[in-house]
Amino acid sequence: MTMFNVFRKEIEWGGRPLIIETGKMGRQADASVIVRYGETSVHCAVCAAKKEPDAFTDFFPLTVNYIEKTYAAGKIPGGFMKREGRPSEKETLVSRLIDRPIRPLFAKGFKNETQVVCTLLSHDLKNESDIVAMIATSAALTLSGLPFLGPIGAARVGYIDGQYVLNPTLDVMDKSQLDLVVAGTTEGVLMVESEANELSEDVMLGSVAFGHKAFQSVIQAIISLAEECAKEPWKMTSEPEIYQVVRDRIQTELGDEIATAFHIREKLERQNKLEELKEKAVALFEENEEALACVDKMFHEAEYHTMRDAVLSTGVRIDGRDTKTVRPIECEVGVLPKVHGSALFTRGETQALVVSTLGTGDDEQIIDAIEGNYRRKFMLHYNFPAYSVGEVKRMGSPGRREIGHGKLAWRAVHPMLPSFEQFPYTIRVVSEIMESNGSSSMATVCGATLSMMDAGIPMKKPVAGIAMGLIKEDDRYSILTDIMGDEDHLGDMDFKVAGTKDGITALQMDIKITSITEGIMKEALAQAHEGRLFILGKMTEVLAEPRAEVSPNAPRIFSMTIKKDKIRDVIGTGGKVIREITEKTGCKLDIDDDGTLRIAAVDGDCMQKAIDWVKSIVDDPEPGHIYTGKVVKIMDFGAFVNFCGAQDGLVHISELAPHRVEKVTDFVKEGDEVKVKFMGSDNRGKMKLSMKRVDQTTGEDLEAGQETVEA
Repeated sequence: MTMFNVFRKEIEWGGRPLIIETGKMGRQADASVIVRYGETSVHCAVCAAKKEPDAFTDFFPLTVNYIEKTYAAGKIPGGFMKREGRPSEKETLVSRLIDRPIRPLFAKGFKNETQVVCTLLSHDLKNESDIVAMIATSAALTLSGLPFLGPIGAARVGYIDGQYVLNPTLDVMDKSQLDLVVAGTTEGVLMVESEANELSEDVMLGSVAFGHKAFQSVIQAIISLAEECAKEPWKMTSEPEIYQVVRDRIQTELGDEIATAFHIREKLERQNKLEELKEKAVALFEENEEALACVDKMFHEAEYHTMRDAVLSTGVRIDGRDTKTVRPIECEVGVLPKVHGSALFTRGETQALVVSTLGTGDDEQIIDAIEGNYRRKFMLHYNFPAYSVGEVKRMGSPGRREIGHGKLAWRAVHPMLPSFEQFPYTIRVVSEIMESNGSSSMATVCGATLSMMDAGIPMKKPVAGIAMGLIKEDDRYSILTDIMGDEDHLGDMDFKVAGTKDGITALQMDIKITSITEGIMKEALAQAHEGRLFILGKMTEVLAEPRAEVSPNAPRIFSMTIKKDKIRDVIGTGGKVIREITEKTGCKLDIDDDGTLRIAAVDGDCMQKAIDWVKSIVDDPEPGHIYTGKVVKIMDFGAFVNFCGAQDGLVHISELAPHRVEKVTDFVKEGDEVKVKFMGSDNRGKMKLSMKRVDQTTGEDLEAGQETVEA
């Protein structure tokens, strides 16, 4: 007899078993589920506050946390503390990935504080954990009894050799032209996140449809489990009667003025006017405390319906544009002195100042991931200060939004970067949002492209991005190109598409309604394609292709390959040789295990000195060539000279000078720098050198007049 009442569903999905189980762990949570896919396991617990929220609370306090425990992969955390600390970039991104499709499915009016905690318990290093966490969240919410209009399903889609692949394992993702995550319900899609290698709109749309169809079996498994063990539904409190009273009076007395305010094209002026009208609304109910508590909420409702009705009925937007027009664009490059590359991209009232910096191998970011350590050679960081929207807020570390927007821009431009072999630099791009009124992440994509081309980074093709919106009421809908902040806030969709003239490189979609149809998605992609080409045209008017050379302010990097058995000679005992080269030439040297050596320097003469120094160490000496060396040992019969890296050769006493030398120490002593000619090796492999055949002042070959080869 067991103390557990376990419920379990298992299906075959994508060639691997997917197991959903509840009833054994975390039994005091509202719902607790463990999902295993392959041998990757994620636990999800859902809890909602039992205390009834204030009836006038105007937001839904939902928190989603995805946590990776290093024990899941048999590792101990690095660092001094030996304990998991602040969320990693991946944990933050997966938390957002889970939040986005579930948030719009909570019943309108549900305001109880709710927390979702997903914990990675085991990782098989084959099956990625984000999809498992999304399925676990969906199952837990469905079982919890909370007013959640799910369940949802989720899947990863790859595209390999012209075929869609469901949930490709980590070891084959390098072969895929696509990394797409899609989530939704049985009716339609709610969220898409992807990176692609210039795929067409049709291929991208097909991948979304493929993923949506593929996760239907997961949704059915969750429904089947819920039929056996779901908790009783929570009772929803009805809307207070005062809501309708306030709603009607605001519409009657201020509706026309709100509509007029939405014809003000300048953002701050429009916001100021709407704030004035909100104060009027407050004044209407200053004698009624209960009504005052819901004025903000009801005024926002009035804004919501006013903007949407105007667009659907007239096709004219807040700033006077039609649904397909992109706002005015202005691009500048080289706007900052001394930096390696810079660009200022302005689209309407959204502006991004983007700066690119080139570094060496020392600047690579070391990522301590649960899948293993690796180095990141390309970084893109996005900053959104409060002044960009005219607000005052505490300055702090990057939030989830900044990390998410930066990653989206990273995905967009990453496929168009040259390989490290073609361009052996570490690249960091920083986007400072100076103004924001809609899609600063897509402005970052455009600014990053211009900034990197200004720095001389040989991008394959320029990349531009555009944000699409949707307003849908029953059967009426309108797709909006290049949405403004109000259209994002009051609309039903934020659909960002980035790519080149030939295809899509990144796509992100968030739906605020229960789902959208494939037809709407297809129309939005086609409209986005037109907008993207328009923006690319504006960008290429300013800078059509990367500059021919890297910025003069950036380091130059020279790459060469040395024999593996020479790596030790270049590094030296305890790094002595490589440190000496660095200190005396001012260059940075990086050596890979395969013998790839990169020398970085801003000064060309210093770089050549370092190159010659390394070559003198790794190159085998050639008979007849002149080298500079150092006397390392004196013998009665001659002097041993270190002349070619770790090479030692003998200058016989008869080869010291053109005249007879009685005693070696009369002519040279240990530590002397001398010019020697390599005469070859004797039958025992000993290297023979001559000083008398070389002019010790000029390095001239007295026999053939050859130039000196410096060590």
